[in-house]
Amino acid sequence: MKQLSIIGSAGSIGTQTLDVVRQFPDKFKVAGLASFNEVELVARQAAEFKPKAVALADKAAAEKLRSLVPPGVEVYGGPDAASRIATLPEADTVVTAVVGAVGIGPTLEAVAMGKNIALANKETLVAAGELVMPAVRKAGVTLMPIDSEHSALFQCLNGEKRAEVRRLVLTCSGGPFRGRRLDDLINISAEQALGHPTWNMGAKITIDSSTLMNKGLEVIEAMWLYDMPVDRVDVVVHPQSIIHSMVEFVDGNIMAQLGCHDMRLPIQYALGYPERLENERLRLDFEKVAKLTFERPDKETFRCLQLAYDAAHAGGTLPAVMNASNEVVVGAFLQGKAGYLEIPKTVEKVMRMCGSTPARDLETVLGADREARAKTRELLRLPVAA
Repeated sequence: MKQLSIIGSAGSIGTQTLDVVRQFPDKFKVAGLASFNEVELVARQAAEFKPKAVALADKAAAEKLRSLVPPGVEVYGGPDAASRIATLPEADTVVTAVVGAVGIGPTLEAVAMGKNIALANKETLVAAGELVMPAVRKAGVTLMPIDSEHSALFQCLNGEKRAEVRRLVLTCSGGPFRGRRLDDLINISAEQALGHPTWNMGAKITIDSSTLMNKGLEVIEAMWLYDMPVDRVDVVVHPQSIIHSMVEFVDGNIMAQLGCHDMRLPIQYALGYPERLENERLRLDFEKVAKLTFERPDKETFRCLQLAYDAAHAGGTLPAVMNASNEVVVGAFLQGKAGYLEIPKTVEKVMRMCGSTPARDLETVLGADREARAKTRELLRLPVAA
């Protein structure tokens, strides 16, 4: 039985991970849960799964949580809360499901302690892939992707010779504004941008999907996960979200992975690997799939995708800068403090202002992250972060 620590248990991926645990109680046990400040939800999760420990990054929220968890469940609070759960001795697998650069540190700490990683946090590889992948190899642990696209690539590559791979092809729904031009996006509201046509995700990821930044982050992830030059990682728009990604081989054959657009499938695969767990609920009905269509992404209208390629080419700390700036401006957009088209414009300005330096260590990466956040807040005239 695998013992899981779930970082981000209150979020979309975290709650769906717990759905998988419910479905396979003989395969998985929850050792630890970490979140930010969701007292009531984490209390209910603790009551149901009875982990060894739970943690909230907000100290005041953690104090409230203490009286609500079952006897014997330890409660941690503060900025190191996620790391406490990621490094629990009882856990052999850490599910990194938190959104943002805050997932990098706990993931690296878990790897250093020899724990396997089920990764849903894009920023870990986008900002620090140059550090994370060597650490994974040195520790001899497994890093399994949870993203549907990277799960698809993993399955298509499994057992194949990497030297025979011509390119990786990430599919993309196109988001709610597929086919629109820049003039159509001037007055887009957060409510409109949160209306994803196929996937049910958290707010930040949904906005990233609408700008195609999410796909750009996945391009950088694929580069690190599969040791592939970024010029051999392509994106194709596939509105039906049935094919999750493809691999083209040197002989012209293409292998694709298909499935329902439900995140519990890639979560289940990542947690169960190398075993495939039987599942009768999430089945693809081919008779209901009327058609599968494909088109090129519009990198001019949705400039964030091109910015990600630019950051990957530059390397060093520039992907961390791009990611940090995007996090801040997306947060501002969701709060009504920035316009939709300010997202790519601001990110591009900050990338030019900060530039790239070698990603020597984690502090260098986090320093670039902090600088990018500060400059983004200046450009948007936001208050200085606490």
